[in-house]
Amino acid sequence: MAVPEVLDRIPLLSGLPRSVEELPGGLTNHNYKVTTPSGEYVVRVWASDGALLAIDRDAEHANSIAAARAGVGAPVHAYLPELGVLVVGFLPGRTFTEADLRDPANLPRVAEACRRLHAGPRFVRDFDMFEVQRGYLAIVQERGYRLPAKYLDFMPAVAKIRKCLEKRDVGTVPCNNDLLPGNILDDGGRLRLIDYEYSGNNDACFELGNVWSESNLPLGHLEELVTAYYGRHLRHKIARARLLGLMSKYGWTLWASIQDGANESIDFDFWSWGMEKYERAVTEFTGSGLERVMDEAARAD
Repeated sequence: MAVPEVLDRIPLLSGLPRSVEELPGGLTNHNYKVTTPSGEYVVRVWASDGALLAIDRDAEHANSIAAARAGVGAPVHAYLPELGVLVVGFLPGRTFTEADLRDPANLPRVAEACRRLHAGPRFVRDFDMFEVQRGYLAIVQERGYRLPAKYLDFMPAVAKIRKCLEKRDVGTVPCNNDLLPGNILDDGGRLRLIDYEYSGNNDACFELGNVWSESNLPLGHLEELVTAYYGRHLRHKIARARLLGLMSKYGWTLWASIQDGANESIDFDFWSWGMEKYERAVTEFTGSGLERVMDEAARAD
Protein backbone atom coordinates (compact mmCIF):
# COMPACT_ATOMS: atom_id res chain seq x y z
CA MET A 1 0.00 0.00 0.00
CA ALA A 2 1.37 3.43 -0.96
CA VAL A 3 2.16 5.86 1.86
CA PRO A 4 -0.54 8.44 0.89
CA GLU A 5 -3.14 5.67 0.95
CA VAL A 6 -1.96 4.51 4.39
CA LEU A 7 -2.15 8.07 5.73
CA ASP A 8 -5.63 8.54 4.31
CA ARG A 9 -6.80 5.55 6.35
CA ILE A 10 -5.53 7.00 9.64
CA PRO A 11 -8.42 9.06 11.11
CA LEU A 12 -6.03 11.43 12.88
CA LEU A 13 -4.38 12.38 9.56
CA SER A 14 -7.02 11.86 6.90
CA GLY A 15 -8.58 14.85 5.18
CA LEU A 16 -5.90 17.27 6.38
CA PRO A 17 -3.27 19.15 4.41
CA ARG A 18 0.03 17.52 5.23
CA SER A 19 3.66 17.23 4.33
CA VAL A 20 5.48 13.91 4.52
CA GLU A 21 9.18 13.33 5.08
CA GLU A 22 10.76 9.89 5.26
CA LEU A 23 12.99 9.56 8.30
CA PRO A 24 16.33 7.72 8.18
CA GLY A 25 17.05 4.58 10.18
CA GLY A 26 14.65 1.88 11.20
CA LEU A 27 15.56 -1.69 10.34
CA THR A 28 12.13 -3.20 10.99
CA ASN A 29 9.92 -0.22 10.09
CA HIS A 30 9.55 2.58 7.58
CA ASN A 31 9.22 5.87 9.49
CA TYR A 32 7.66 9.08 8.23
CA LYS A 33 7.37 12.52 9.75
CA VAL A 34 3.93 13.89 8.94
CA THR A 35 3.23 17.57 9.53
CA THR A 36 -0.36 18.83 9.63
CA PRO A 37 -1.98 22.03 10.93
CA SER A 38 -2.78 20.13 14.14
CA GLY A 39 0.73 18.92 14.86
CA GLU A 40 3.75 16.83 13.91
CA TYR A 41 3.67 13.04 14.05
CA VAL A 42 5.84 10.04 13.32
CA VAL A 43 4.05 7.28 11.45
CA ARG A 44 5.78 3.92 11.88
CA VAL A 45 4.83 1.41 9.19
CA TRP A 46 5.91 -2.15 9.89
CA ALA A 47 8.29 -3.69 7.38
CA SER A 48 7.13 -7.10 8.66
CA ASP A 49 4.89 -8.42 11.42
CA GLY A 50 8.00 -8.94 13.55
CA ALA A 51 7.05 -12.44 14.71
CA LEU A 52 10.35 -14.01 13.64
CA LEU A 53 12.24 -11.36 15.59
CA ALA A 54 10.20 -11.79 18.81
CA ILE A 55 8.49 -8.43 18.30
CA ASP A 56 5.04 -8.27 19.87
CA ARG A 57 3.31 -5.30 18.27
CA ASP A 58 0.57 -5.12 20.89
CA ALA A 59 3.23 -5.05 23.61
CA GLU A 60 5.16 -2.40 21.70
CA HIS A 61 2.05 -0.22 21.66
CA ALA A 62 1.28 -0.73 25.36
CA ASN A 63 4.88 -0.21 26.42
CA SER A 64 5.18 2.93 24.29
CA ILE A 65 2.24 4.36 26.25
CA ALA A 66 3.95 3.42 29.53
CA ALA A 67 7.23 5.03 28.41
CA ALA A 68 5.35 8.22 27.55
CA ARG A 69 3.77 8.21 31.01
CA ALA A 70 7.26 7.89 32.47
CA GLY A 71 8.18 11.12 30.68
CA VAL A 72 10.77 9.43 28.47
CA GLY A 73 8.96 8.20 25.35
CA ALA A 74 6.92 9.99 22.70
CA PRO A 75 3.16 10.40 23.19
CA VAL A 76 1.15 7.71 21.43
CA HIS A 77 -1.67 8.96 19.19
CA ALA A 78 -2.91 5.96 17.23
CA TYR A 79 -2.42 2.23 16.82
CA LEU A 80 -3.84 0.50 13.76
CA PRO A 81 -2.54 -3.08 13.68
CA GLU A 82 -4.72 -3.88 10.66
CA LEU A 83 -2.58 -1.39 8.72
CA GLY A 84 0.66 -2.21 10.52
CA VAL A 85 0.87 1.35 11.84
CA LEU A 86 1.78 3.08 15.09
CA VAL A 87 1.50 6.88 15.27
CA VAL A 88 3.47 8.78 17.91
CA GLY A 89 4.22 12.42 18.47
CA PHE A 90 7.28 13.89 16.80
CA LEU A 91 9.84 14.83 19.42
CA PRO A 92 11.95 17.86 18.54
CA GLY A 93 15.67 17.48 19.02
CA ARG A 94 18.56 15.67 17.46
CA THR A 95 19.37 12.02 17.35
CA PHE A 96 22.43 10.84 19.24
CA THR A 97 25.44 9.41 17.43
CA GLU A 98 28.19 7.12 18.68
CA ALA A 99 30.33 10.24 19.07
CA ASP A 100 27.79 11.60 21.57
CA LEU A 101 28.01 8.43 23.63
CA ARG A 102 31.79 8.55 23.52
CA ASP A 103 31.63 11.97 25.21
CA PRO A 104 31.82 11.18 28.95
CA ALA A 105 29.73 14.26 29.71
CA ASN A 106 26.70 12.57 28.18
CA LEU A 107 26.90 9.35 30.19
CA PRO A 108 25.18 10.76 33.32
CA ARG A 109 22.41 12.08 31.05
CA VAL A 110 21.90 8.64 29.54
CA ALA A 111 21.88 7.11 33.01
CA GLU A 112 19.26 9.63 34.14
CA ALA A 113 17.02 8.87 31.16
CA CYS A 114 17.30 5.15 31.88
CA ARG A 115 16.44 5.70 35.55
CA ARG A 116 13.30 7.62 34.58
CA LEU A 117 12.17 4.85 32.27
CA HIS A 118 13.03 2.16 34.79
CA ALA A 119 11.08 3.94 37.53
CA GLY A 120 8.00 4.20 35.32
CA PRO A 121 5.00 1.88 34.87
CA ARG A 122 5.75 -1.81 34.44
CA PHE A 123 5.68 -3.11 30.89
CA VAL A 124 3.25 -5.79 29.72
CA ARG A 125 5.88 -8.42 28.95
CA ASP A 126 9.36 -9.48 30.02
CA PHE A 127 12.55 -9.55 27.96
CA ASP A 128 15.34 -12.03 28.63
CA MET A 129 18.17 -12.08 26.09
CA PHE A 130 19.09 -15.63 27.06
CA GLU A 131 15.62 -16.81 26.03
CA VAL A 132 15.49 -14.52 23.00
CA GLN A 133 18.85 -15.82 21.79
CA ARG A 134 17.70 -19.42 22.13
CA GLY A 135 14.54 -18.63 20.17
CA TYR A 136 16.53 -16.90 17.44
CA LEU A 137 18.91 -19.85 17.25
CA ALA A 138 16.03 -22.28 16.78
CA ILE A 139 14.66 -20.18 13.91
CA VAL A 140 18.06 -19.91 12.23
CA GLN A 141 18.60 -23.67 12.44
CA GLU A 142 15.07 -24.65 11.42
CA ARG A 143 15.05 -22.36 8.38
CA GLY A 144 18.62 -22.93 7.30
CA TYR A 145 19.71 -19.32 7.66
CA ARG A 146 23.42 -18.51 7.84
CA LEU A 147 25.09 -19.16 11.19
CA PRO A 148 28.44 -17.50 11.93
CA ALA A 149 31.44 -19.81 12.09
CA LYS A 150 31.86 -21.54 15.47
CA TYR A 151 28.77 -19.79 16.86
CA LEU A 152 27.64 -22.89 18.76
CA ASP A 153 31.08 -23.31 20.33
CA PHE A 154 30.26 -20.51 22.77
CA MET A 155 26.96 -21.90 24.04
CA PRO A 156 28.64 -23.59 27.06
CA ALA A 157 30.09 -20.20 28.05
CA VAL A 158 26.64 -18.65 27.69
CA ALA A 159 25.24 -21.28 30.06
CA LYS A 160 27.96 -20.43 32.62
CA ILE A 161 27.22 -16.72 32.33
CA ARG A 162 23.52 -17.32 32.85
CA LYS A 163 24.14 -19.48 35.90
CA CYS A 164 26.50 -16.85 37.28
CA LEU A 165 23.93 -14.07 36.92
CA GLU A 166 21.18 -16.16 38.48
CA LYS A 167 23.09 -16.24 41.77
CA ARG A 168 21.71 -12.76 42.47
CA ASP A 169 18.00 -12.01 42.21
CA VAL A 170 18.15 -8.37 41.15
CA GLY A 171 14.56 -8.05 39.94
CA THR A 172 13.46 -6.39 36.73
CA VAL A 173 12.44 -2.93 35.59
CA PRO A 174 10.82 -1.64 32.38
CA CYS A 175 13.64 -1.47 29.82
CA ASN A 176 13.90 -0.33 26.22
CA ASN A 177 16.47 -3.08 25.50
CA ASP A 178 17.58 -1.51 22.20
CA LEU A 179 19.35 1.74 23.03
CA LEU A 180 21.52 2.19 19.99
CA PRO A 181 22.39 5.86 19.46
CA GLY A 182 19.52 6.44 17.02
CA ASN A 183 17.00 5.63 19.76
CA ILE A 184 18.28 8.40 22.03
CA LEU A 185 17.06 11.94 21.33
CA ASP A 186 18.46 15.14 22.81
CA ASP A 187 15.91 17.95 23.09
CA GLY A 188 18.53 20.32 24.47
CA GLY A 189 17.61 19.55 28.05
CA ARG A 190 16.74 15.99 28.86
CA LEU A 191 17.25 12.92 26.75
CA ARG A 192 14.27 10.98 25.42
CA LEU A 193 14.22 7.29 24.51
CA ILE A 194 12.27 6.03 21.51
CA ASP A 195 11.40 2.76 19.74
CA TYR A 196 9.90 0.12 22.05
CA GLU A 197 9.81 -2.90 19.71
CA TYR A 198 12.00 -4.97 22.02
CA SER A 199 10.88 -3.38 25.26
CA GLY A 200 10.12 -5.47 28.30
CA ASN A 201 10.81 -5.84 31.98
CA ASN A 202 14.47 -6.79 32.31
CA ASP A 203 17.61 -6.51 34.42
CA ALA A 204 18.64 -2.83 34.46
CA CYS A 205 22.21 -3.94 33.80
CA PHE A 206 21.15 -5.30 30.41
CA GLU A 207 20.01 -1.80 29.45
CA LEU A 208 23.36 -0.33 30.48
CA GLY A 209 25.41 -3.12 28.94
CA ASN A 210 23.44 -2.84 25.71
CA VAL A 211 24.21 0.90 25.46
CA TRP A 212 27.90 0.04 25.84
CA SER A 213 27.68 -2.82 23.34
CA GLU A 214 25.65 -1.08 20.63
CA SER A 215 28.10 1.81 20.34
CA ASN A 216 31.27 -0.22 20.96
CA LEU A 217 32.26 2.09 23.80
CA PRO A 218 35.48 1.76 25.78
CA LEU A 219 35.23 -0.30 28.96
CA GLY A 220 35.86 2.82 31.03
CA HIS A 221 32.67 4.33 29.62
CA LEU A 222 30.68 1.34 30.83
CA GLU A 223 32.11 1.82 34.30
CA GLU A 224 31.14 5.51 34.23
CA LEU A 225 27.64 4.77 32.92
CA VAL A 226 26.93 2.11 35.56
CA THR A 227 28.38 4.30 38.31
CA ALA A 228 26.24 7.26 37.19
CA TYR A 229 23.14 5.04 37.13
CA TYR A 230 23.63 3.60 40.64
CA GLY A 231 25.21 6.69 42.16
CA ARG A 232 28.32 4.83 43.32
CA HIS A 233 30.99 2.52 41.99
CA LEU A 234 29.77 -1.08 42.23
CA ARG A 235 32.11 -3.67 40.77
CA HIS A 236 29.51 -6.43 40.65
CA LYS A 237 27.07 -4.20 38.76
CA ILE A 238 29.75 -3.18 36.27
CA ALA A 239 30.65 -6.83 35.76
CA ARG A 240 26.98 -7.76 35.39
CA ALA A 241 26.46 -5.05 32.76
CA ARG A 242 29.56 -6.23 30.93
CA LEU A 243 28.33 -9.84 30.79
CA LEU A 244 24.90 -8.76 29.61
CA GLY A 245 26.52 -6.49 27.05
CA LEU A 246 28.33 -9.55 25.75
CA MET A 247 25.01 -11.41 25.56
CA SER A 248 23.61 -8.44 23.66
CA LYS A 249 26.27 -8.82 20.98
CA TYR A 250 25.89 -12.60 20.85
CA GLY A 251 22.10 -12.52 20.71
CA TRP A 252 21.63 -9.68 18.24
CA THR A 253 24.04 -11.49 15.90
CA LEU A 254 21.25 -14.00 15.26
CA TRP A 255 18.73 -11.19 14.82
CA ALA A 256 20.92 -10.13 11.90
CA SER A 257 21.05 -13.70 10.58
CA ILE A 258 17.25 -13.85 10.53
CA GLN A 259 16.94 -10.46 8.88
CA ASP A 260 19.56 -11.45 6.31
CA GLY A 261 17.57 -14.54 5.41
CA ALA A 262 14.01 -13.28 5.68
CA ASN A 263 13.78 -9.51 5.11
CA GLU A 264 13.66 -8.39 1.48
CA SER A 265 11.82 -5.12 2.05
CA ILE A 266 14.73 -3.13 3.53
CA ASP A 267 17.95 -2.50 1.62
CA PHE A 268 20.53 -3.09 4.35
CA ASP A 269 23.53 -5.41 4.79
CA PHE A 270 22.26 -7.22 7.87
CA TRP A 271 24.91 -9.93 7.69
CA SER A 272 27.86 -7.53 7.91
CA TRP A 273 26.10 -5.63 10.70
CA GLY A 274 25.68 -8.83 12.65
CA MET A 275 29.18 -10.14 11.99
CA GLU A 276 30.69 -6.96 13.42
CA LYS A 277 28.88 -7.68 16.67
CA TYR A 278 29.79 -11.35 16.57
CA GLU A 279 33.49 -10.66 16.09
CA ARG A 280 33.47 -8.42 19.15
CA ALA A 281 31.63 -11.10 21.11
CA VAL A 282 34.20 -13.72 20.08
CA THR A 283 37.00 -11.48 21.35
CA GLU A 284 35.36 -11.43 24.78
CA PHE A 285 34.49 -15.12 24.84
CA THR A 286 38.05 -16.11 23.98
CA GLY A 287 39.82 -13.51 26.11
CA SER A 288 41.48 -14.32 29.38
CA GLY A 289 39.28 -12.07 31.52
CA LEU A 290 35.84 -13.69 31.20
CA GLU A 291 36.15 -15.92 34.28
CA ARG A 292 37.26 -12.93 36.37
CA VAL A 293 34.27 -10.88 35.21
CA MET A 294 31.90 -13.71 36.12
CA ASP A 295 33.53 -13.96 39.53
CA GLU A 296 33.07 -10.23 40.14
CA ALA A 297 29.43 -10.37 39.02
CA ALA A 298 28.65 -13.17 41.47
CA ARG A 299 30.13 -11.69 44.62
CA ALA A 300 29.39 -8.62 46.69
CA ASP A 301 31.69 -5.61 46.53
